[in-house]
Amino acid sequence: MVDVHSKTIRSKNMRAIATRDTAIEKRLAGLLSECGFSFRTQDATLAGRPDFVIDEHRCVIFTHGCFWHHHHCYLFKVPATRTEFWLEKIGKNVARDSRDSTRLLSEGWRVLLVWECALRGREKLSDTALCERLEEWICSGGHHAQIDTLGIHELKDDGWQAPPAG
Repeated sequence: MVDVHSKTIRSKNMRAIATRDTAIEKRLAGLLSECGFSFRTQDATLAGRPDFVIDEHRCVIFTHGCFWHHHHCYLFKVPATRTEFWLEKIGKNVARDSRDSTRLLSEGWRVLLVWECALRGREKLSDTALCERLEEWICSGGHHAQIDTLGIHELKDDGWQAPPAG
C-alpha cells in the first residue's frame, strides 16, 4: 500500500508527535493526583526518564504508546509502508524499554507500565478502574507490572509476559 502523504508531509507529521506531556500522560497525571499521590515528572537522572516518579513508594510509571512500544493490542498495526524500517525502529524502542526497566529494578525502583489502550480508545478503562489499579499496585509493593485493557498484570523481571489465553 502506498502512503497517502508525500515523504515531506509524512516526516513533518511524525516530527509533530509529542514526546512529553502527551494526552495519555496528562490523563494519568490527573488520575494520580485524584488518587492523592505526589509525583515528579520526566526525571532525566533515572534510566528511561520515567513519566512519573513517586518517591514515597519508590516507584516509577511509564506511559507507553501501543504503536511506539509494540503492545499486542488492537491499537498496534504493522505499517504497510516502509515496514522493515518501522519494525526495526519499534524493536529498538522495545529493547531500550527492557534495558531501562532492568536497570531501574536493579537500582531498587518498582516499575509500572501503563499502556495507551488502557487510557484511550474504545476499550479503555474507566477512571475508577484505573484509579483502583494504580492504588492497588502502588500501595501493594508490587515489583514490576503493567496496566492494559484487561487490568493489571505482574511482569517477570525481563518485562516479558505471556499473552492472555483465548
